[in-house]
Amino acid sequence: MARSNRQALTTDELLAVLKAAKEHSNRDWALLLTIYRHGLRASEAAALRLDDIQDGQLTVARVKGSMKTTQPVCKHPGQPLLDEVRALASWMKERSQDGSGALFVSRKGGHLTREQVYRVFRQHAETADLPPKKRFVHVLKHSLASHLIAGNTNLAMVQVALGHASLSSTQAYIHVSDAQAAEASRKALMAIF
Repeated sequence: MARSNRQALTTDELLAVLKAAKEHSNRDWALLLTIYRHGLRASEAAALRLDDIQDGQLTVARVKGSMKTTQPVCKHPGQPLLDEVRALASWMKERSQDGSGALFVSRKGGHLTREQVYRVFRQHAETADLPPKKRFVHVLKHSLASHLIAGNTNLAMVQVALGHASLSSTQAYIHVSDAQAAEASRKALMAIF
């Protein structure tokens, strides 16, 4: 397994950012949660359209040679800040009908730009008092990968969740300490012998 120095949010940091976003606006909460939940790049989130959500599924046309994915929009009864169904429903109730078809619209109407997505995240990351090295929106994609891997999700499943065409792209998110590797080795050998 490769080592990685990619920054990821702790679960507490993620919840702090989502809380700051929700307190500011339902759009920002839904936007950042969707980015995290589906491992999106800023440009992919900015390009989402209303018709990308059909029958409780979100279809994402990914960039940089990644796979197009269709993933469920999920409820999370145990942690309301992670309830994507609620976040998107709250946003859709107040979303202006600007005729653009954009899922996430700017205050003036039309799609958000990638730069606006960066600014939205940075604003809430600062409010949540994240360290400066974690105040970039792509940290949400890194965080999803790290959280799934920490939860022992099969690497092939993580690959699909992130939309990676190549497993080697997913492996870049793996970071295992020497202590973790030694403990896993010990457990495996104990189970065999």
